[in-house]
Amino acid sequence: MPIALSPFGAMPPLAAVRAFESAARHLSFTRAAEELAMTQAAVSYQIKVLEERVGSPLFVRQARQVALTETGQVLARAATDAFRILSEGYETARGGGLATLSISTIPTFAANWLALHLGSFQIAHPGIAVRLDTSTRTVDLVQEGFDIGIRTSGSGQWPGLRSHHLLRADFTPMLSPALAASIGGLKEPADILKLPIIGPGDPWWRIWFAAGGVDAAANLAARPDNKLGSQAFEGRAAVGGSGVAILTKALFAEELANGSLIQPFDLVGDDGHAYWLVYQEQRRNTPKIRAFRDWILKEIGVATGGT
Repeated sequence: MPIALSPFGAMPPLAAVRAFESAARHLSFTRAAEELAMTQAAVSYQIKVLEERVGSPLFVRQARQVALTETGQVLARAATDAFRILSEGYETARGGGLATLSISTIPTFAANWLALHLGSFQIAHPGIAVRLDTSTRTVDLVQEGFDIGIRTSGSGQWPGLRSHHLLRADFTPMLSPALAASIGGLKEPADILKLPIIGPGDPWWRIWFAAGGVDAAANLAARPDNKLGSQAFEGRAAVGGSGVAILTKALFAEELANGSLIQPFDLVGDDGHAYWLVYQEQRRNTPKIRAFRDWILKEIGVATGGT
């Protein structure tokens, strides 16, 4: 009786692939052993089995660390994607169709835009649960297990990632009406220098003042360089009357609309940065990623009038 062959061809032992994927992700046999509740010797053995099947080394073994060979890098990407797909399928099956979309985003975008609009996505896609993680650093979507990223650093070109332009990260001063009234209003850009400035060391201030024809470098340098860490906090401080903040208008539309913040001048600065939606190119047709991509591009277009 003929033996039925797998439609996927020759498959390596799953235990060996799992050990390899963990070791490749951590670049450590020790951490892989901890993650998988195995001994380091067992992890090493499983990887050796896989290397024998592949026919070439997957790691360069050094005294205190390991590095992936070129072959190892190719297999690591495939293994990570395969386990993620399997995990998503299992999660969906176990949850009766509920999938989890993990998003890495910067704090201000999360607080000032995404949180305000996300309800419409969840109404449109009740079968997708959303998990947000905020960070100011550039997260590696593959290594850290995120489906979607919102980035501002970079030009929109990242190897292996598909990117979509969301918003220009332009900037302009904003302040509370009461603070503006305290000096009888602001009639020209130089009037801002009469008031407390939030984050005077921010390069945006110098760019904006230069565009307005004001030499403010010495004035800004002489001020205490208070830093609040993100536009979200700076905006709240400005609403409270603590000073003038330089902010991205699209992320403070609600405050401008309700009058808790005012934009005293039409002049807007731009240093070329933007907000980008990114995800793995090879996962572009994953249903939950496609659903979020289509939703946010439409929502951004409506909220910004198509910018």
